[in-house]
Amino acid sequence: MHSEGTVTAKPIEVTDTSFAQQVLESPLPVLLDCWAPWCPPCRLLAPVIEELATSLAGTVKVAKLNVDGNPKTAGRLRIRSIPTLLLFRNGEIIDEMIGAAPRDQIEAALLRRLSEH
Repeated sequence: MHSEGTVTAKPIEVTDTSFAQQVLESPLPVLLDCWAPWCPPCRLLAPVIEELATSLAGTVKVAKLNVDGNPKTAGRLRIRSIPTLLLFRNGEIIDEMIGAAPRDQIEAALLRRLSEH
């Protein structure tokens, strides 16, 4: 697996326009946080997503999709409840977590799922 050059330790914002390039075509697995500004559990999860972006830098790209601002992508992904975390590898969803969870629980599930392949 090749690296992307620069490793960001912050989640990247994904839009309807950038979704395919940033998520589906990413050489790294992508953890996508589907959220909205008005959602209290999403706001609770935000610092956890920031921490995961730092701890997983170089292994997993962490991205955020505001479902209100990007309805095409949210619809295509069939997001029914937020927050929803989707794990992509090679353009395919390989795992999904709905609702806010503690960082260690999310990180353990991600690493377990990634080690299966």
